[in-house]
Amino acid sequence: MTPRSFFQFIWAAGLASLLGALAPGAYAQKAYPTKPIKLVVPFAVGGVTDTSARLIADQLSRRLGQQVVVENKPGASGNIGTHQVMLSEPDGYTLLMGFDGTLAINPSVFDKLPFDPVQDFAPIGKIGDAALILVASPEFPGKTLADVVSLSKSKPGGLSYGTSGNGGTPHIAGEIFKQRTGANLVHIPYKGGGQAIADALGNNVPLVYTAIAGALPHVKSGKLQAIAVSSASRAKSLPNVPTFAESGYPNFEINSWVGLLVPKKTPSAIVERLNAELNTVLNDAEVKEKLEVLGIAATPGTPSKFGDEIRRDIARYRAVVKSAGIKLE
Repeated sequence: MTPRSFFQFIWAAGLASLLGALAPGAYAQKAYPTKPIKLVVPFAVGGVTDTSARLIADQLSRRLGQQVVVENKPGASGNIGTHQVMLSEPDGYTLLMGFDGTLAINPSVFDKLPFDPVQDFAPIGKIGDAALILVASPEFPGKTLADVVSLSKSKPGGLSYGTSGNGGTPHIAGEIFKQRTGANLVHIPYKGGGQAIADALGNNVPLVYTAIAGALPHVKSGKLQAIAVSSASRAKSLPNVPTFAESGYPNFEINSWVGLLVPKKTPSAIVERLNAELNTVLNDAEVKEKLEVLGIAATPGTPSKFGDEIRRDIARYRAVVKSAGIKLE
């Protein structure tokens, strides 16, 4: 071997070694995912969080080429399933279906949480805003928000309103409405929005504040009266129902939201890939339409934007929770 060919050999061997060292990382990024992905929903089957999670999981499965499997882990207002995701490997194979009640409200209503929504999770992206609606039982004499406020003040015991439970977004929204209007409203917590709606249908509770999806069929059938939605604009699924702002209460915008997160130390390349695929899904016209039926307005965006919203909502709800004296154990 000549000196020149010897050095060429050494150079080629060194280059091959360098490429070999770099290849595993590059390959790992390109290959993700190589196995099924778990999407943990920290609530029971059937609610808006679960239903929207299954829709998104199905679409992501097609985009990623691997099955995204929904696992329901309910309990403690979403804390159990959320904690489970926090403890999982930060490898992109365990996702969290985040909900504002768990991530933005629970830090204020629980004295201790087994996780920190900001420090322990990396946001992938927000799926959308779930509009809330105030509905009334068939025999409720009022038709508008002004009627609700007036009737509540005229009754010594006030008016009861049911929600899916203590510390949830509908409960917080009801407390904010009370604080802004002086309405004499009494909160009745149920173990789920379905039970609250059932009692409203039976005239056992006059008002229910809930996500649109659960109330939608009963409003359309005329079995429940729709008073107003607290989103910024009218819900496409109920275009004839006014917003709180249109009903005389400006700047009253309270939605619930859902989004995807992963454990904090998940590689940024995986977070970016999941965000890109999620945004593609959310920009699909058919997916948007299906989410609208659930009362959810798709909101594609960046991980940082979603993270900023989580932090803002934590601060936003803290003052309301403190003023209302809401505490859970």
